[in-house]
Amino acid sequence: MTGHIRMRFARGIATTAAVVSASISATTGIAVAETDGTAGTTVTSRYVALGDSYASGTGLSEQQDSQCARSARSWPALLAKVYKSSFKNATCTAATTRSIWNHQGSKPPQANSLSADTTLVTLTIGGNDIGFSEIIATCVSRASSDRNGSPCQKHYGDQLRQRIEKLSPRIGAVLQDIKRRSPRARVVLVGYPSLLPANGADCKWESVPFAKGDIPYLDRTVFQLNEMLRQQAAWNSTTYVDLYTATKGADMCQPANKRFIEPVVPLGAMSAHPNLTGHVMMAAQISRSIG
Repeated sequence: MTGHIRMRFARGIATTAAVVSASISATTGIAVAETDGTAGTTVTSRYVALGDSYASGTGLSEQQDSQCARSARSWPALLAKVYKSSFKNATCTAATTRSIWNHQGSKPPQANSLSADTTLVTLTIGGNDIGFSEIIATCVSRASSDRNGSPCQKHYGDQLRQRIEKLSPRIGAVLQDIKRRSPRARVVLVGYPSLLPANGADCKWESVPFAKGDIPYLDRTVFQLNEMLRQQAAWNSTTYVDLYTATKGADMCQPANKRFIEPVVPLGAMSAHPNLTGHVMMAAQISRSIG
């Protein structure tokens, strides 16, 4: 299935926007808004993508920026091809809300990509603010002490919920600043996909080395983060895209031909991140929300 999707997508990406749209639709079963061959619609003509590695396409082929792990096959890049947008991709692996307003290494603040004539902004942010990488590393390191228990949940207690709560107003501030800088833009806050199932029955220790009891705990944490993002989007008149629900059943514990998220092991750039199939699916879901 995955190879078939990649082959179909590769053919589509080399042709017109309508063919790309049809390719994405065919491989995901989700309708994608098609263009009429002109350079974008009013909403999509000048598009800026902001965010972290779940948008940049870390681990995918056709990398265009090694420092930020930006791929030409990431879902923002796919949308830009579908819409034939004037496109600025500021997404960067390891980005936090701080990266919106401050340099990240040699990269300028992501908000610098925004302008008064920007018409569409997508934002994927928050996972690194609450410590996604640290949480994964901690949960893996503690799992061996009690594989059937929940040692990671015992370690963190209520800390992760508190981190999400503390982050909430900062997400609101980012959305407000985007609207101030780009008052004409449709702003779309994109949530995180489902990384793990609701229980650990389908997870194999060799590829997803979390304790069985920690898997539902980590799943709830992603859900809670997404619910906070949804709430901030509503409070700030922003479109929210629910990828968590759309990707349920395609998490890292599923077989290779069914998953949108790669497992933790083997360790690599794509560990616990969307694969190409996932990015195609997410592009379709986001496009449907944009309309």
